[in-house]
Amino acid sequence: MMTFPLARSLARLAASASAHSTADGDYGALPEWNLGDLYAGMDAPAYASDMAKASLACAQFAQNWRGKLGEIAASANASAQLFEAVKHYEEIEDLLGRIISYAGLLYSGDTTDPARAKFYGDAQEKITNASSDLLFFTLELNRIEDSLLEKAMNEGPLAHYRPWIEDIRREKPYQLDDKIEQLFHEKSVTGRGAWNRLFDETIASLRFEVEGQELTLEPTLNMMQDKKSETRKAAADALATTLKDNLRTFALITNTLGKDKEISDRWRGFHDIADSRHLSNRVEREVVDALVAAVEAAHPRLSHRYYRLKAKWFGVEQLNHWDRNAPLPNVPAKTYGWDEARDTVLEAYGAFSPQMAQIARRFFDERWIDAPVRPGKAPGAFAHPTVPSAHPYVLVNYQGKPRDVMTLAHELGHGVHQVLAAPNGALMAPTPLTLAETASVFGEMLTFRALLARTTDKADRRAMLASKVEDMLNTVVRQIAFYAFERKLHTERRNGELTADQICDLWMSVQADSLGPAIRLGAGYETFWAYIPHFIHSPFYVYAYAFGDCLVNSLYGVYQNANEGFAEKYFAMLAAGGTKHHSELLAPFGLDARDPGFWQIGLTMIEGMIAELEAMES
Repeated sequence: MMTFPLARSLARLAASASAHSTADGDYGALPEWNLGDLYAGMDAPAYASDMAKASLACAQFAQNWRGKLGEIAASANASAQLFEAVKHYEEIEDLLGRIISYAGLLYSGDTTDPARAKFYGDAQEKITNASSDLLFFTLELNRIEDSLLEKAMNEGPLAHYRPWIEDIRREKPYQLDDKIEQLFHEKSVTGRGAWNRLFDETIASLRFEVEGQELTLEPTLNMMQDKKSETRKAAADALATTLKDNLRTFALITNTLGKDKEISDRWRGFHDIADSRHLSNRVEREVVDALVAAVEAAHPRLSHRYYRLKAKWFGVEQLNHWDRNAPLPNVPAKTYGWDEARDTVLEAYGAFSPQMAQIARRFFDERWIDAPVRPGKAPGAFAHPTVPSAHPYVLVNYQGKPRDVMTLAHELGHGVHQVLAAPNGALMAPTPLTLAETASVFGEMLTFRALLARTTDKADRRAMLASKVEDMLNTVVRQIAFYAFERKLHTERRNGELTADQICDLWMSVQADSLGPAIRLGAGYETFWAYIPHFIHSPFYVYAYAFGDCLVNSLYGVYQNANEGFAEKYFAMLAAGGTKHHSELLAPFGLDARDPGFWQIGLTMIEGMIAELEAMES
């Protein structure tokens, strides 16, 4: 569900032009993406040429501009010269992004393949070495006097890059001496990057024995949504057994990265453990605190209330943790073939806006999607923007369930957003995580509402509503619980290394309150923190999901009551990319995330769905 930064490029090479069916089920021909739009292969001459070109361009850029920006800013033609420098910098960033995107996308197709792992590792190292020549640029820009830089942005072509420059200026209080920044940058390959890679390869290599089958993570998690309780239990037990056997490794990775973050935060002067994430998300700490407080206060009327209702449907006082996402009893399991899933999403998008469907269709027609489940393939799903000079790619692990259709809609929402934002260029197309989830969750909501509208059978409607409520609880309540876990984890890590058992205890300390008394957290559940990649790759990323979901619920409420013109404003918001603050983007819709009441709008929508489910019981 996440959009990875370029340094975390993920996915796979689809050398074969043919689509095929997965062994996990007959869902039709599942597409594999074509990475030839980036490079033809690992040994492609164009790849080697671009790598050499990038290294030379970085060195030449440093020779041309290092140590000169202050003098240029005071000159008569400062705006034109600084514009030329930033434009050159952007061109190099696009080239570097193309290279590392390809290497990362290739690697994620099979993280257990030594050849791909080496290729990705070598690419990371070469790009890190080359880009160290660029580090000076933003540091020097931030040393220019405010008055001089403001004058340059007001008087000439540099105005084009104002949003990016203003973003860079927000980093100014936390930047270090040039040499220290270079050291942090170069050691990232053997530091955070290496530990991230160890996590990925460890997860991909794990096997879980479920009912006589040896499975990778993704199919095992999928079995926890099986209609048979014994299968769900077997999957949960298999997860717990294998994760427990590997807890020492996961605890070591978590401890090391926790300390790494503490060192970085301390040197840069961040006060709160999540402040660096808030800064990168361009969101104020008090906004996030208000979101967290609103969600936690809503536990009794949301998650506690819903799981109590679900336990009643199952005829028990408490649901076991492996039954939390179980399909409802006595409702036939719906399986979607790939073509049906594609048509469902495109029709829902098209009903909102033909433009939205047209963009999304390109992902299918031009092979920008990788769908089959394969051993070694990165688990989960994501949309990778690559670079503006190319196009995004989407990875899913499709297994035919209704949630897989929603995941496809979600990731295509990201993809549409990334296509629309691309004209802003490599520096201003990227969107903060909090806003990056807006288009994805909105696309998911459009698809759900379209399916619900054509469902007339009461049992089917209840099943659909229940599934959507569960998804929203997973996106809002559960992700805020993840955030609370991370806060406890990073706070305790500052007092010393944590044992695996201590981390498990911290995990359990937040789960019971978020899920409520109707969920029994049995033995083995304490290990489930270990497989969640967000804790490793992007600390404190998780609240962005809750931010996006509540924001979209509010947006959707505006859409339902809107006059003509909503779609145009919506596309303008997406097309802005990273050029505007969330307050500017939401203002045309009459929304303000700084208003404490804002979060209640989104939470009330979830509460309303639960009330509708309760009414069906009467």
